[in-house]
Amino acid sequence: MNTEKYKLYTKGGDKGMTSLVGGQRVPKYDLRIESYGTIDELNSFIGHLLSFDLEEADRKTLTWMQHKLFSVGSYLATDPNDGSFHMESRVTDEAIERVEREIDRLDDLVPPIKAFILPAGGAIPAAAHICRTVCRRAERCIYRLDADQGQVEAQVLRYVNRLSDYFFALARKESYRLNGEEITWLYEHD
Repeated sequence: MNTEKYKLYTKGGDKGMTSLVGGQRVPKYDLRIESYGTIDELNSFIGHLLSFDLEEADRKTLTWMQHKLFSVGSYLATDPNDGSFHMESRVTDEAIERVEREIDRLDDLVPPIKAFILPAGGAIPAAAHICRTVCRRAERCIYRLDADQGQVEAQVLRYVNRLSDYFFALARKESYRLNGEEITWLYEHD
C-alpha cells in the first residue's frame, strides 16, 4: 500500500483549464464540467438533507441516490472519445423504476395537489426543494451537453428527471409529516 500523501492542490487549473477522466484538457466552463459539477453540487445538498431527522426509508433512498449520482458524475467527467477510459453511468432501467416506486410511495402519503406549493415548510422540506431545483439545473446542463456533444446515455437523462420529481414528493411528504400541511401560493392582486 502506498502511504505517500498527495497534495490536494495541483496548480493545473490555475489558467482556467481542467482535465477529464482520460486526461483531455478542457476549459473549466465546458458543458461537461458544468454538468458533472452540478451533479456534485446536488450530491452535496443531498448530504445536507441527510443531516436532518429523516425516516429510515428516506435515508436509505437518499444514500443510494448519492452513490448513483457519484457514478453519474464520474461518467459525465469521462472523455467520451477516449475508449480506454470508457465509463458507463450505471443507471439502469431498474434504478429509474426504483425512483418511480419511491415517488409513488411518497405521493400516496399526501393529499392531491390543489394549488402551487411554495418551497417552504421547515428545514427538511426547504432542503428537499433546494435539491429539487439544483437537480433541475443539472438536468438542463446535461440536456445542453447532449444537444451540443451528444453521447449522453438516455438513462442518465431519465434518471435525473425522475430525481427532481422525487425531491418534490419528499418535500411534500415532509411538510405533512412535520406540519400537517404545506404552504401554498396565494395569488394577490396589488
